[in-house]
Amino acid sequence: MNLAEMLVRAGRTEGHRPALIHGTTVRATYAALAGQASHLAGGLRTRMRLTPGERIAIVMKNTPDYVTVLFAAWWAGLVVVPVNAKLHPAEIDFILEDSGASACVVTADFAGALSGAASVRDGRVRVIELGGADWKALLAAEPMAQPEPAHADTLSWLFYTSGTTGQPKGAMLSAGNLSAMTACYFMDVDSVAPTDCVLHPAPMSHGSGMYILPHVLAAAAQVVPESGGFDPQEIAALCRAHTGVSFFAAPTMVHRLVNCRDIDHGNLPGLKTIVYGGGPMYVADSLRALDTLGERLVQIYGQGETPMTITALNKRRHRADGMPGQAARLASVGVAQSLVEVRVGDEAGRALPCGDTGEVMVRGPTVMLGYWGRPAATAETIRDGWLLTGDLGAFDAAGYLTLKDRSKDVIISGGTNVYPREVEECLLTHPGVREVSVIGRPDPDWGEDIVAFVVAAGTPAPGVAELDAHCLARIARFKRPKDYRFIEALPKNNYGKVTKTTLRSWLSEEDDKGESA
Repeated sequence: MNLAEMLVRAGRTEGHRPALIHGTTVRATYAALAGQASHLAGGLRTRMRLTPGERIAIVMKNTPDYVTVLFAAWWAGLVVVPVNAKLHPAEIDFILEDSGASACVVTADFAGALSGAASVRDGRVRVIELGGADWKALLAAEPMAQPEPAHADTLSWLFYTSGTTGQPKGAMLSAGNLSAMTACYFMDVDSVAPTDCVLHPAPMSHGSGMYILPHVLAAAAQVVPESGGFDPQEIAALCRAHTGVSFFAAPTMVHRLVNCRDIDHGNLPGLKTIVYGGGPMYVADSLRALDTLGERLVQIYGQGETPMTITALNKRRHRADGMPGQAARLASVGVAQSLVEVRVGDEAGRALPCGDTGEVMVRGPTVMLGYWGRPAATAETIRDGWLLTGDLGAFDAAGYLTLKDRSKDVIISGGTNVYPREVEECLLTHPGVREVSVIGRPDPDWGEDIVAFVVAAGTPAPGVAELDAHCLARIARFKRPKDYRFIEALPKNNYGKVTKTTLRSWLSEEDDKGESA
């Protein structure tokens, strides 16, 4: 089934209900949204002559029209390539090139930044500015009467995620993958009524965007904050203006909401559910959030390769039931979601007994088709139908999974993944850097800070401002190290591999000294 059929159904059965809301202003009903998507789809097919299977990138900050573009692309049979708006222009250019995108829809603030991209300059990618002449012409085109026919394996969403190689890879998500994810939402995360709404303070190019689908299927409203992002006071106001409010948040966002002055569950009457994920939520923070916000928390664990769908810790399992196991439950990432199998395996992929630590493996209809144009990487990641997550964890006897470490060394800062190798490779292009190793350091507000241990190529060593400028010219700002440590040599084992455990130990010792001083 084409994913746009969800919108067709909502437009027919609940056409009078609000579909898109900007702050508190209704921008479109479901009938109007379905009509806009059909016209835009028609324009993409007839005016731009895009054919089913071609890729269309979305480089937009959060806006109600994000939903329109998403469903219009699927309606036309196109593959959506959502791009993190915080990326550096060179990183966006790489995704456009690698995906072979034919078009890119942008908000006005990105049009200029993309003009220098090679694929845009030579005409291979046509940029459509939201609200511009091309956009208006597409909306004025004859509508497509019905969405392009699709099946479970039809590629629908190309989600770019960095890896240990430092080079982003496109996880190919099919209509079947996203339909199964949507079903798991209803079974394992939360119920949705047409009178509810989903709020989008987190990027719609990532987890928040995934949750557009179950709410469209339920004909619930999509609410985009006027700021386009996360502001605790604005979130609080919207939770008083709307009912049945749910939103996806990184743990750092939950932390900021809890710390916001005068916010508690008594003055957020419209708040129904906060789904958090994308980083660790410590037990003390969970208890504090439950105390401040009430029983409104759901934790999910997933990856781009199996979107939002590995395990879940629902509201009931967050509850203080008087049993001694609550702390252990809150330290876990929950139990396997309904449509997937989750295993903790050894190096050969064999299931380990409860309590033993091994690699988390997932099998089921949510697991991606593979990596775009990278069969070798696909073969390394999916074996005998099992997705190897690279995360280390252990099950307890009750089926709760606790993550022990991230074997891929990903740093999660502010809910966004940063892969050390990507930052290391950037710093190594500086002539003053001989060697470098990047790790994460716990941070109470952002989850983790990025720390770079640098071995200089000579004297004097490059200055911090110089290295900052070097990074900012090549990678996104949020990937820039927050701290640089200049050392004589990196610690290495007998095989010449940098021992990051030693680096973490050094930081830990420094923190301990700082606290005792």
